Amino acid sequence: MTQSRVSKRKRRTKRVMRTFIIIGLASFLILGGTIGYFFLKLQDVSSATQQDLQRGEKSEKREEPVSPSKDNISILFLGVDDRDGDLGGRTDAMLLATFNKELGTIKLLNIPRDSLVDIPGRRNQDKINHAHAFGGVDLAVETVEQLFDIPVDYYTKLNFVAFVEIVDALGGIEVDVPFAFTEMDSHDQHDAIALEQGLQTLNGEEALAFARMRKQDPRGDLGRGERQQEIIKAIIAKGASLSSINNYDEVLQSVETHLSTNLTFGNMLALHSYAGSLHSIESLHLAGRDARINGVYYYELDPDSVRELSVTFQTHLGLIEPAQDEAS
Repeated sequence: MTQSRVSKRKRRTKRVMRTFIIIGLASFLILGGTIGYFFLKLQDVSSATQQDLQRGEKSEKREEPVSPSKDNISILFLGVDDRDGDLGGRTDAMLLATFNKELGTIKLLNIPRDSLVDIPGRRNQDKINHAHAFGGVDLAVETVEQLFDIPVDYYTKLNFVAFVEIVDALGGIEVDVPFAFTEMDSHDQHDAIALEQGLQTLNGEEALAFARMRKQDPRGDLGRGERQQEIIKAIIAKGASLSSINNYDEVLQSVETHLSTNLTFGNMLALHSYAGSLHSIESLHLAGRDARINGVYYYELDPDSVRELSVTFQTHLGLIEPAQDEAS
């Protein structure tokens, strides 16, 4: 294998590692708040990380601004590798969540990074993860709004940093490993991590291996996507209690350096009301098929799946009435 191919493989591996890391940490920050000193520290972090969208405080698909304290809202979680200051990089992860205030429920969709979509202002369709490279967070938000015909009210963008240390600071996370496998660790040492099948508590290195493994999963990217969502939920659940965090100062310092959002501190506190619903987050699936166009890999979306998800999100946000069978 040439040095160039080895380098490309390592870069891809690191991108996979970031896919779930960013989203999990952002979710932990927003949904895992508690009281006292931690809230004061979180308030400092929220001030340092707040960055509004160019459009202003509301989506063009909204008549009035909305607030998590009283309205149904949506949040787009973005994961971008900007460690070298390249803020226009491609997104490594996109996760769309809707929150229904009356029901106290959350719906969660992982949008495959290679999804072939229309990007506003671009002549040809392209991968959805290119939207951020073309126009930053604003264009990424606009692209998702156009895809599902819903307002994206808030965003959270988090860079990849020290996932292993943060999971360890949480005291590990509990997940159900579907089958035994081996995987490299964060230092790219092959087969350094060996996991057995079953429910267990994973440390940082083990959680990293659990979420980035793909080739040994018979379901490939789909299986990996589900495991990444399980990691996210586990991080949120563990972060919901201050007692589970051994080194929260280090966690918050890391987040402060690598996160931007248009959520205010008040918004984050309001989202804490959903903490009791974390065990029942509904994970959604965007159907599609693998495709190669001019030698380039894409995830070609199923139009029916896109339409169904659009209706699901619109209903959950209260933009349309639920179908008769759902209402009954």
